[in-house]
Amino acid sequence: MSRNVVRIDEATVFELLTVASLFLVALFGTLIAYQAYRGYRRNDARSMLYLALGLLLLTLFPFLLNVAVTTLVDPEQVVIALLENVSRLLGLVAITYSLYGHH
Repeated sequence: MSRNVVRIDEATVFELLTVASLFLVALFGTLIAYQAYRGYRRNDARSMLYLALGLLLLTLFPFLLNVAVTTLVDPEQVVIALLENVSRLLGLVAITYSLYGHH
């Protein structure tokens, strides 16, 4: 199993910006999800819990999936995009339920 490892000092500016932007999306999504979770705990509003879960599935989990799969498994064997998109879809479903569901 051969892996194409890119050292940080050999990465292009585009690759560095891509990784940085993915990390920032995950970071800000997690911060907003934490605030939604605090709202759930403070007001016992289940819609805020679903909002927090949806935000994590939409922002943090695709990032973690990408890092985990590319680190642990040969990326050619696993369809990373499918896993990320399923996570995003579930996140959007959770957010939609937080807005329109009967809690």
